[in-house]
Amino acid sequence: MNQHLYQRRRVDNSAIPSVIFGLLIANGLMFAAQQVQPNLMAYFLALWPISSPRPEFMPWQLVTYGFLHGGLNHIFFNMFGLWMFGRDLERLMGAKRFFTYYMTCVVGAGIVQLTVALIQGGVYPTIGASGGVFGLLLAYAMAFPNRTVMLLFPPIPMKAKYFVLIYGLLELYLGLSGRAPGVANFAHLGGMLFGFLLLQYWRSAARR
Repeated sequence: MNQHLYQRRRVDNSAIPSVIFGLLIANGLMFAAQQVQPNLMAYFLALWPISSPRPEFMPWQLVTYGFLHGGLNHIFFNMFGLWMFGRDLERLMGAKRFFTYYMTCVVGAGIVQLTVALIQGGVYPTIGASGGVFGLLLAYAMAFPNRTVMLLFPPIPMKAKYFVLIYGLLELYLGLSGRAPGVANFAHLGGMLFGFLLLQYWRSAARR
């Protein structure tokens, strides 16, 4: 990925750049609200299928679902991924473009999930920032393909390009096989797909 695609205005050398800090706070506050009013938050802010009679799908859910989580492990690993892979990307892209990219991945993942739910005919809510995080994984591998990342389980060092490729193929396998019930594998892939399309659009626009 060519770095001229990004608008680098001011380098933020803090441990947590501004947009990521804001996203961490927003996710934390939404998670806290879920502990107080779990049913209300899920009813109005989770992503419900278009075919759902009640609760019904509302357009804003394509954004809000990405700030809800199903438990401490869910939010921890998503926020860890946001911080780990997003820091260098925000510094590279700049705050505005990074936020645009992340939210495009969240919305894109939601669109893919709605499509899958429509095909499968299921009525169940989707929550989590995973679609946005998977979009960050893709951008990270394209920007820093040979940078070494360390897996958590098992702790094996691996180049970013191979890590993301393996992760993407695993998500595709799990989604097609149905071996991970309750996990929106196609939404994860949707975040990567929409992230890739946006990066290609920026690349094309930079060449004009």
